[in-house]
Amino acid sequence: MTINNKLSRSICVIFFTVCAGVACQPADEPDYVFDESLINQHMDAEVTFQERYRPQFHYTPLINWMNDPNGLVYFDGQYHLFHQYNPFGNTWGFMSWGHAVSEDLVHWEHRPVAIPYGIEEDEAIFSGSAVVDHENTSGFGGGDTPPMVAIYTSHYTRGDGTTWQAQSLAYSTDGGDTFTKYEGNPVLEYDDPDFRDPNVVWMEDMQQWLMVVALPTQFKVQFYASDNLIDWEYLSDFGPAGAIGGIWECPDLFLLPVDGDPDNSKWVLHVDLNPGSVAGGSGSQYFIGEWNGTQFVPEKPTGGEEPLWVDYGTDYYAAISWNNIPEEDGRRLWVGWMNNWDYANEIPTDPWRSMQSIPRSIHLETKDGEIQMVQRPVDELQVLRNNHIQLQNRVVEDEQQTLAGDGISGKAYEMVVDVDPGNADRFGFTLHAGENEETIIEYDSAEERVIFDRTNSGEVDFNDRFANRFDAPVSPVDGVVRFHFFVDWSSVELFINDGSTVFSTRIFPDPASEGITVYSEGGEAEILNLDFWELSSIWN
Repeated sequence: MTINNKLSRSICVIFFTVCAGVACQPADEPDYVFDESLINQHMDAEVTFQERYRPQFHYTPLINWMNDPNGLVYFDGQYHLFHQYNPFGNTWGFMSWGHAVSEDLVHWEHRPVAIPYGIEEDEAIFSGSAVVDHENTSGFGGGDTPPMVAIYTSHYTRGDGTTWQAQSLAYSTDGGDTFTKYEGNPVLEYDDPDFRDPNVVWMEDMQQWLMVVALPTQFKVQFYASDNLIDWEYLSDFGPAGAIGGIWECPDLFLLPVDGDPDNSKWVLHVDLNPGSVAGGSGSQYFIGEWNGTQFVPEKPTGGEEPLWVDYGTDYYAAISWNNIPEEDGRRLWVGWMNNWDYANEIPTDPWRSMQSIPRSIHLETKDGEIQMVQRPVDELQVLRNNHIQLQNRVVEDEQQTLAGDGISGKAYEMVVDVDPGNADRFGFTLHAGENEETIIEYDSAEERVIFDRTNSGEVDFNDRFANRFDAPVSPVDGVVRFHFFVDWSSVELFINDGSTVFSTRIFPDPASEGITVYSEGGEAEILNLDFWELSSIWN
């Protein structure tokens, strides 16, 4: 199909302006074109899930580009994962909402594109959220099934030729299979061309819908209230605060009990930024405070305070939490996009690009007198465990030991290790170790820090900002540091001390690099307990 003049303008808008997450950096001319007949080409794609670097227990699209998770919502026994998606190619562009569903948060079924790029409306479908409108406050329902309503950012060209962003609605009356755009779109506009990523939740005490939405270049989020999802009333701003080294995106607001006590709960406001994160490039921060019905009030002054980081790795961005989780479950669950805008369009995967993190539950716990966010992998992932191997009381004395002789090696596995650092200066692991490559995770006893080193982790030269080292403060708990690894074909997620500190990081090792070693320097450390499981593929 020949690209018409209107589409040519769209490509200029999409690839050469300030767009969600692109941070004003123009992309190369894409090697694909819009062809409406190919909008669901992924449903017929012939993939093996054995492609080089293909994750085995993380969600990936069958083919093509993916970024932010969108519209996470539970409905009628299924977890819905919508996400930013390019139906036509393997780099960012023609933003649409892709779709997948799961009954267990582990195995995912790919679905047709839910809300496609609108060529006639000259509209890209940017990030947002989805809710189940149980009381049909919107009036979109008409039968026994309550409508599912997607609230997303429309990115479009106005009549004066300027690009703009506003908030729009689409609704589904068949449980999320198909969506109809609301005829009155957009439902919320603001006098700023960068105004995006609406996150909506029903507030029981207010008996209203609450939206938090980002003003990226102002380092702010705004709050709006509505009775019907259509008419929105401005409530307040929050920010600038915390880290402001890059644009703000993808906010989320939720209530969590502290230390499991429902009578002592705090509100968490999560905001992403790009660039300027703790490990470089894009990343996630959070604030703890109170919601007073019109404003988010942080517990501590935010001016000059050290930001609270969600993740100390390079590849955790745009996380949002699931709406409508059943009350009997009670967990706050989310996933994040495992990529970084420093190199997102260049990672060496084909015929797809990008992955989502494993699902995690989020908690607030008191550590050393301070309340902090804690993340844990969901228990549902344990269904993938196979071939359990356990080691105990293994002394590592100023040496490196391979674990291959214990039957411990692989490309997709879970491993939990309790380490007493003893008198060692450093204790560490090498993962995906092979000929001339390894990924290093090291604990520095004197500095009480964990260092993650992927400078020699495999394929690293596709971008000069990929081969790097980053670290986080970690103190032993009762003399022990617990490392909980989820290692896939091209990623490592590490939860330290039961999720108090988290690293999420992409790597691209040779498929033959399956070694795992442990080492100490300057003294003796002891592995008190090690549990290892091979993890089955979710695609079998």
